[in-house]
Amino acid sequence: MVDVTVRGAGAFGLSVAYACVMRGARVRVVDPNGVGGGASGGLVGALAPHVPENWNPKKAFQFAALDRGEAFWREVEEIGGLPSSYARTGRLQPIADDHALALALARAETAKELWQDRYAWEVVEAGDWGPVTPTGKLIHDRLTGRMFPRKAVTALAAAIRARGGEIVGEGPDEGAVVWATGAAGLVEMSTARGRLVGAPIKGQSALLDFDARDLPQVFADTVHIVPHADGTTAIGSTTEREFDDPTSCDDQLDRVLERAYAAMPVLRGAKVLERWAGLRPRARTRAPMLGAWPGKPGQFIANGGFKIGFGVAPEVGRVMADLVLDGVDDIPDGFRVEDNL
Repeated sequence: MVDVTVRGAGAFGLSVAYACVMRGARVRVVDPNGVGGGASGGLVGALAPHVPENWNPKKAFQFAALDRGEAFWREVEEIGGLPSSYARTGRLQPIADDHALALALARAETAKELWQDRYAWEVVEAGDWGPVTPTGKLIHDRLTGRMFPRKAVTALAAAIRARGGEIVGEGPDEGAVVWATGAAGLVEMSTARGRLVGAPIKGQSALLDFDARDLPQVFADTVHIVPHADGTTAIGSTTEREFDDPTSCDDQLDRVLERAYAAMPVLRGAKVLERWAGLRPRARTRAPMLGAWPGKPGQFIANGGFKIGFGVAPEVGRVMADLVLDGVDDIPDGFRVEDNL
């Protein structure tokens, strides 16, 4: 008999399970698709903040999670013995014109307060590594991190097992049940309620044979360019609300790659090692969907990670373990299950 059953072995499910086992709970993770079988088995892994202005609970929660990221993933590595591929390498963004430059400089000032003088948002001169920028200047934020999603979920799974947790393909519901079932779970909830709770959003990405492992990631023309610790560089991704095949790659990914090459010409000619497509869970509010499942005592939901799932995972695990194990509700406004129902 376990204390907590977590359904779903992606970023949210494993983070919740990890937080619970670290507090001494007996935990079983159940996922017929295995660890990282959904969107958490992708390629990109950009752990980037929203712009430091117009502060709200979502941005504050994300900042807390990104701030914890380095310590969180180092602990996971130490307990489980496997690398997570995490590093706080920062991020570069182009500055298009004088108006964008003025905004960037203003945000450099607000970042000092909102990011608590711990991480800088700077305007810097373009150098040897970085995107094409019309002004010759770049935004360099020092808060952004990166990790290879597949390595991260494998490291989390190893840490859970090292602490006595189980990860299985099939199993009964025992104890408190946390539903972290991603895109499929949002579809099931929407169907059951007869209205939109959330939806799967298809994303396509690619992995290049290009070694920039110690350099900052780049965000330009809506494209993430993320150097990984293993000497590859991920490019992503599309955002597709309508699709026929959730796992196929097509010319939309080719267009993403072309935008990446235009932003970073040094990447052109690098071998494409892998193309990937999958469904990411986006809740109706576009914020994570966390908390008790209304009308279902002892059952909880952790879903809606969409593009920020790995970035906020350390705090998702914490607040869900607080709620499930101790009955303490520290979930921020806008993130609650009821907000999507």
